[in-house]
Amino acid sequence: MTMETESTVDRRPILLVEDNPDDQLLTRIAFEKARLENELVVVDDGVAALDYLWCRGAYAARDPAGMPALVLLDLNMPMLSGFEVLEQIRAHPLTAAQPVVVLTSSAQDEDVLRSYLNGANSYVRKPVELEAFIAALAQLQLYWMVLNINPQRSN
Repeated sequence: MTMETESTVDRRPILLVEDNPDDQLLTRIAFEKARLENELVVVDDGVAALDYLWCRGAYAARDPAGMPALVLLDLNMPMLSGFEVLEQIRAHPLTAAQPVVVLTSSAQDEDVLRSYLNGANSYVRKPVELEAFIAALAQLQLYWMVLNINPQRSN
């Protein structure tokens, strides 16, 4: 990155909403290998994701001004599905503009359409191979942390 680009990088945390421990680990490894500097906060169900975003329950002490730069959201989860989480994120004034990328293994056209209809900013299929997953996360980082202007961005 150039000095100009470096100064515009959004360094806020990224919230990963993923119930599969193997996919959580794969994402952590990909973050390390892609040298992503954003803290990765991991929750394993939709209720915990909303608790984190809305500073309630186990996250009641979290500073509401410290919203994540991005939410990476799986679709198939216990408690609340990714679709239900999206609906609730978009319906709440605190999170209505929160960038959300659906990061899932689903290749179903109806899942893509339903994600966008529920307010997803992007839909990315998880690559199966580690190197492809690392490359995908690096591209997500470039777009969402450097190029994209987020309405909640603090800098």
